[in-house]
Amino acid sequence: MTKIDLKDRKILYQLDLNCRQSNTQIGKKVGLKRDVVAYRIKKMEDEGIIHNYWTIIDAYKLGYIVFRFYLVFQYVTQDIKNNIIDFLVKDKHTWVVASLIGRYDLTVFLWLKDINDFYRFWDNLLDKYGDFFEEKVFSIYVQGETYHSSYLLKDLVKEIDRKSYSSVGGGTTIEIDSIDFQLLNEIAENARAPLIDLAKKLNCTSQTINYRLKNLMDQKIIQGFRVSIDISKLGLKHFKVDAHLKENSKRKDLMTYTKKHPNLMFIGTSAGVSDLELEFYLEDSEQLNQIMDDTNNKFPGAIRRHEYFIASKTHKLRFMPEV
Repeated sequence: MTKIDLKDRKILYQLDLNCRQSNTQIGKKVGLKRDVVAYRIKKMEDEGIIHNYWTIIDAYKLGYIVFRFYLVFQYVTQDIKNNIIDFLVKDKHTWVVASLIGRYDLTVFLWLKDINDFYRFWDNLLDKYGDFFEEKVFSIYVQGETYHSSYLLKDLVKEIDRKSYSSVGGGTTIEIDSIDFQLLNEIAENARAPLIDLAKKLNCTSQTINYRLKNLMDQKIIQGFRVSIDISKLGLKHFKVDAHLKENSKRKDLMTYTKKHPNLMFIGTSAGVSDLELEFYLEDSEQLNQIMDDTNNKFPGAIRRHEYFIASKTHKLRFMPEV
């Protein structure tokens, strides 16, 4: 666990609200000079607390749908496991690739256009590694809500900042041109890239990049710019909960109640596997058990059962396919 003070936490929180803020803007909000902010950010990058800066992109609006599957391994050595993970990380269509502790060994999210694209991907995966999968569980992701990292500041967080970014499948597709696609491609995992660098890569002016970014935000294709934090260095673990509901009508009430918790990071719904998926950053399973007990007391009988597992390592997080 790495010790960071309140000023570092405030900087991380501001980066999570909008990592494209300048160091001057962040400094005004946390009470530090620009150079001090830059030093502290660089230090947290060097210590591995900050991994990178990523953009929340609603790829549903670009015509993609999300397939998700869990895998349970069999007969695997560490080398084989690494090869499978490497194969999935390098695939241009993967959104999330994460190792799990619990019932499943790996979870994978895919951005694809249709079921035929999935079949092609799946056949290729099985041809290479099918003998090493004991169990395969599929679902189609319908909706996801992502929340800011309120756990960094707890009671100091303003309620207005406890907002979510929502991606919902099945809406109207927005047509964008190749330059917008290239721009999204560049900032997907490098959200803090300067305008001048983006302009050079896309062979246009900084003013054009700025206009296109604003337009993509107005269209809700870009929903936010965030920081990727190694929560293990803060003494936290990534818990994922699959909840099975007794009554689907209680879903919205459960979501409204649960999202108030500062350690909730994500709520998802899918067709298959479970009715409601919750993700928390917590110190231990005791905290998770307390949250679920409180939820069950608030909504008796609403949750038929739940199971949880830990995301031990996220190998890839990218909110759109690679161009």
